[in-house]
Amino acid sequence: MSNDTYPLTNSTLYNEPWLCTVQTCPLSWAQVQYDPSLAGNAFYLAMFSLVLVVQLFFGIRYRTWSFLGAIFGGEVLEMIGYIARVQMHYNPFLSNPFLMYLIVLTIAPCFLSAGIYLCFSRIVVLYGEKFARFKPRTYTIIFITADVFSLVLQAAGGALADTSPGGNSSQGQDGINIMIAGLSFQVVSLFIFMSLCADFAVQVKRYGADAREGLRRCGCGVGRFHGFLIALVIATLTIFIRSCFRVAELHGGFNGKLANDQVSFMILEGAMVVIASVALTVWHPGLVFGGFWNLNRARVTMRGESEVVAGGKNGVLLTETGVV
Repeated sequence: MSNDTYPLTNSTLYNEPWLCTVQTCPLSWAQVQYDPSLAGNAFYLAMFSLVLVVQLFFGIRYRTWSFLGAIFGGEVLEMIGYIARVQMHYNPFLSNPFLMYLIVLTIAPCFLSAGIYLCFSRIVVLYGEKFARFKPRTYTIIFITADVFSLVLQAAGGALADTSPGGNSSQGQDGINIMIAGLSFQVVSLFIFMSLCADFAVQVKRYGADAREGLRRCGCGVGRFHGFLIALVIATLTIFIRSCFRVAELHGGFNGKLANDQVSFMILEGAMVVIASVALTVWHPGLVFGGFWNLNRARVTMRGESEVVAGGKNGVLLTETGVV
């Protein structure tokens, strides 16, 4: 619809676009220059809601509390973000739903990546830390710390943009820049994580017989475990792609081409995170690790190795180091 349809004689609406409706103002005055798809955003909302229910079931069933906490945070934030986008469908001129979706959808995948880091530390324990550059606990601490730092930057930037007096103010732009810094840090940390995962995979492949011994003692089915590894790769890559997209989107500003391209957003943001969430649910770590997820007892053998016994009815003895 052309702007000529709405002559700028109504200075109140022009200067205070939050008073607009889709019947009284052109979309060029809105927070985004398109009408957010009701069907598309409602579908994503339903998917994240379904994932949350299944994750709660598996998390309680297998007592994977740390993983459940990470995924729960991510899925709830995704749901809030798409509720806000559904609200924007009915009135894209309101600033509160826009800022809500912008902030929560920016930070939500940090929680999903934290769940991936927790899974990787268990994988290192199973295969053997001798194949890794760091101890299992070190991977968790390093990358979850990086995740928290990224999360703080993104949240602080979002809060600064939220409290700015005007969309074009320097304070609002500073907030956007801080969010970009947080997202960029997340991209870098994810890239380093993927590089370390690839290095670990090469070492495991090189010493295949020794590496498979951990799987045998754990009782994890080889086919099921390999499916779980593929799911983690898919989840990591989709979150990485999504994070790169959000950096490019915010770098162009709210008036940029990417920020106002609904198709790009729905594919590179929504679909990527849905795929990651589904992958982490269909191949839930509880289905693979069972009682091994919770390492509840450690002692030192006469050889000086740390013995870890997995929780559950039938504890499994592994001569590796405990993880968080």
